[in-house]
Amino acid sequence: QVQLVESGGGLVQAGGSLRLSCAASGRTFSSYGLGWFRQAPGKEREFVASITWSGGSTRYADSVKGRFTISRDNAKNTVYLQMNSLKPEDTAVYLCAAGRRYSYTPGEYDYWGQGTQVTVSS
Repeated sequence: QVQLVESGGGLVQAGGSLRLSCAASGRTFSSYGLGWFRQAPGKEREFVASITWSGGSTRYADSVKGRFTISRDNAKNTVYLQMNSLKPEDTAVYLCAAGRRYSYTPGEYDYWGQGTQVTVSS
């Protein structure tokens, strides 16, 4: 079992930055691939970024490529999402997830956090 707790969300103006954190506890954190997803009201859960257990490989959605950076610190059992040049369309609840693969697909993740709200004003 892995427990995930996100933090760092908030209200920011367009063009601003936020850094989200996801702290993990429970089973061996370093063996899992990690992902960030987001969900806006009335929309499906959307892939944002993912990272392998070693941090050696990452994936990004086209909509955030060049603006967001995913990273992890296995010594701290934490994964981060640095979000720059934020846009109003980035407004959503952001959730982190852990799974055996750093997949684009929500169904391939075994554990989920509760999410943190990010609101970008225009």
